[in-house]
Amino acid sequence: MTERTPRVISLFLLVMINISAICSIRNWPLAAAYEFSSLFLMFMVCLFFFLPIAFVSAELATGWPESGGVFVWIKEAFGHQMGFLSIWYLWLTNIPWYPTLLSFIAGTAAFAFYPPLANDKTYMLVMILTLFWLATFLNLKGMKLSSQISTFGVIFGTIIPGMIIILLGITWLLCNHPLQMELSRRAFFPDLSSLNQLVLATGMLTSFAGIEMSAVHAQEVINPQKNYPRAIFLSGALIFFISALGSLSIAMVIPTEKISFVSGVLDTITLFLGAYKLSAFVPLIAIAIAIGAFGQMSTWIIGPSRGLLAAAKEGDLPIYLQGTNKKEMPLALMLLQGIIVTFLSLVFLLMPSVSSSFWLLTSLTTQFYLLMYMMMFAAAIRLKFYKADVPRSFVVPGGKVGMCLCAGIGFFTSFCAFLLGFIPPKHVDVGSDFFYTGFLLSGILLGSLTPKLLVYSAQMPSTKNVFSK
Repeated sequence: MTERTPRVISLFLLVMINISAICSIRNWPLAAAYEFSSLFLMFMVCLFFFLPIAFVSAELATGWPESGGVFVWIKEAFGHQMGFLSIWYLWLTNIPWYPTLLSFIAGTAAFAFYPPLANDKTYMLVMILTLFWLATFLNLKGMKLSSQISTFGVIFGTIIPGMIIILLGITWLLCNHPLQMELSRRAFFPDLSSLNQLVLATGMLTSFAGIEMSAVHAQEVINPQKNYPRAIFLSGALIFFISALGSLSIAMVIPTEKISFVSGVLDTITLFLGAYKLSAFVPLIAIAIAIGAFGQMSTWIIGPSRGLLAAAKEGDLPIYLQGTNKKEMPLALMLLQGIIVTFLSLVFLLMPSVSSSFWLLTSLTTQFYLLMYMMMFAAAIRLKFYKADVPRSFVVPGGKVGMCLCAGIGFFTSFCAFLLGFIPPKHVDVGSDFFYTGFLLSGILLGSLTPKLLVYSAQMPSTKNVFSK
């Protein structure tokens, strides 16, 4: 199978795939909270997190190119039960992510009509639920419509607004406008004296997570031994460059204590355009960014559910969660996804502010993602030793030692970030520390036990309960 697969993806196309999957404007305010030291933190995240994910997923994808990604890799290493748990974590990663992205869309759209709504919790909740169920309905119409929405969104939601922010930031600096951050050697290094100072860095991990998605194309890459590492370094450098300049553009204009994780991008654009007498264009850019983010969400709202459906059809979930509609879309799983998102969105009414709700759900998203990554890194090391005879078109340099070093660094980074994720951030009012930590622990525990509860609830003989093995 591997030999018959045509290699049609060039270096350029692979770089574009990586950038489109990872780079997102909405993550820039999180990094901007660290001002100039965000550059240092981004570099460390790239070195100890992004590169290990890229190299490990590239080797695993060329060794096991079957459809399923992390589900197949972890199943090969640790068995069906752990493989299913990993894809379940990946699905859950997106569940709390949807309210955060939708809050960004709602906050951005508010700038086009009535900016104070960006901090209104009731408005946020209504918009989140309306937009999510609208996207669910549209995706149930089939992949053709979903892909058209996503394509339109990428152009207008990332490329054009991102370049505007960066170009205006460079102009702001060159014209000697007052800066809200310090540009010095001392300011380049973050304060590591308190763990609270590092907590926001865990949110930055999500800005560089997801490159394992492109590894499923490894068998179609032209000359993967050379082009895969080249694409990794090129896309990593470009993502770093774009994210760094975008984040610094926000930090230069908005004081740290006034940065909103929901509306920080539009705050910056408003000040920028106002300085150049172009405020009339703010609503237009706000609408473009909102439409683009909606397109990005439309892409992800169906992908993980279809991946989970593949596992469900093997009997890992009850029969009633395997249902599809006439367009072969996972109707039951998408409805379950919508119900969970609806309940999670209620956190916007419980937290002190919109920004604190945004951060809390981002933290839960990151925790699930890190659990999946730890499983992936452990699987990579095990497969390197126990299934060394499986041919790989791309291999991590250094053989078994190189894989242990690369995957070991990735696992250790993920584990440390996972522990840090339970510490409330210094720059965000999340209410009591007990509520913050309790919410994350409860969410992780419930998310980990739900697969067992779902499978045990199925009383049909045709449903295979992998957790009872």
